Amino acid sequence: MKPQRIISYATLAISIVTLVLVLRRPAPVAAPAAPAAAAASAQSFQEKLNRLEQPKASDTPADEVRITPDEINAALAQAAGTLPVSGPSPGGSSPGASSPSASMEFPGPVPSVKDYQVSMDGDLVRGQFVTQIAGKDVYLTLAGHVGAKDGYATFDATEVKIGNLSVPVSLINDVLQKKLAEQRDQLKLPPNVKDIKVENGQLVFVEK
Repeated sequence: MKPQRIISYATLAISIVTLVLVLRRPAPVAAPAAPAAAAASAQSFQEKLNRLEQPKASDTPADEVRITPDEINAALAQAAGTLPVSGPSPGGSSPGASSPSASMEFPGPVPSVKDYQVSMDGDLVRGQFVTQIAGKDVYLTLAGHVGAKDGYATFDATEVKIGNLSVPVSLINDVLQKKLAEQRDQLKLPPNVKDIKVENGQLVFVEK
């Protein structure tokens, strides 16, 4: 067999494997919660947001507000309409987090985004959502570190997966940071919050 034909077959095989990995559904980053538990988590999320937005007395010591992945996922589900609203609505995603309708840039029409999930492990946050490309559901998973700079939340990616295919962070980092810059207003922290981080599997807002 000629070398050119061997290369052609090898390239075709690699392309097929890559396509299968991209379209294959990865393991979810978060387990689904029972409706009652999700509703309670959404309510807890809203109460913590209200606390962050309340002005603090000058003599009050700085404190932290910790938000769990379950609370974030419940708020995202409520904002997306997949969880019935009971009580005040969260009004969208948490401060410093991308909206569930936010999307990465792809060539051609902007794809819709659905089924957003969040998990946290140690100091890492991991998000996963589904979008459609060429009529096929494609799962995008991002992991990284959350921080704050000049009053705005930041995100530094450490892991990117499309389906079950790992992608070098360097290939998408410019696009990701550009997208975050375009949504800078959504990343503004509340006036009385000086820092945001992930610690022990929870999202922590550090008050001034």
